[in-house]
Amino acid sequence: MRKLTHQELLKRQSSCAEQRLPVTVILNNVRSLYNVGSIFRTADATGIEKIWLCGITGTPDSIGHGKSKKSEVRSPKTRIAKTALGAERTVPWEYRENVISIVKELKSQDYEIVLLEQIKGSTPYQEFEPRRPVCLVLGNEISGVSDELLALSDRAIEIEMAGLKNSLNVTVAFGIAAYHVRNCLRPSLRGGRKTDEAISGIASASFGTLPRNDGKRCASP
Repeated sequence: MRKLTHQELLKRQSSCAEQRLPVTVILNNVRSLYNVGSIFRTADATGIEKIWLCGITGTPDSIGHGKSKKSEVRSPKTRIAKTALGAERTVPWEYRENVISIVKELKSQDYEIVLLEQIKGSTPYQEFEPRRPVCLVLGNEISGVSDELLALSDRAIEIEMAGLKNSLNVTVAFGIAAYHVRNCLRPSLRGGRKTDEAISGIASASFGTLPRNDGKRCASP
């Protein structure tokens, strides 16, 4: 047994690119730019098709104010890149100030709106079995998702906490949920064990059918 070299890792990853999953993510009012960057990195790892950045959530093209070296280091672009490690250039993203508008657009395309949130009636994440394209919604690190989003959601999932703390960091929670959804959907895309309804619903979603940029900032590889 031995560790893979950096070159071996690069070769392996370049040869194992998969179809992006029919999963889009909304970050609504996520305050920490380092959290945003980390979510980009995990989204790249799990094959997420697109990230929507809404409200006060920073974007990879935000350069901040000032011309000094210190202001450049502290710019949103730099801080997101610090934890994204290039994933902000590989995962398609778009900024939309009004989160409600994009949620309604995705619902019209038969996306299942799933909140990663602790609410009355939420279910353990491991019991969630996606049957159609999924939109996973993450809210503010402190206040969570808004009541408006609660009204538009199809379901909410949460992660069990066994200790005294009542929540995980948003990036850790996203990683757990994203890999669970990935593991549920990959068999369908490979012709595996999912139901015919799931395969039909998933096959109808593609990146090309997602709402496109209507004057807001948009990026894709």
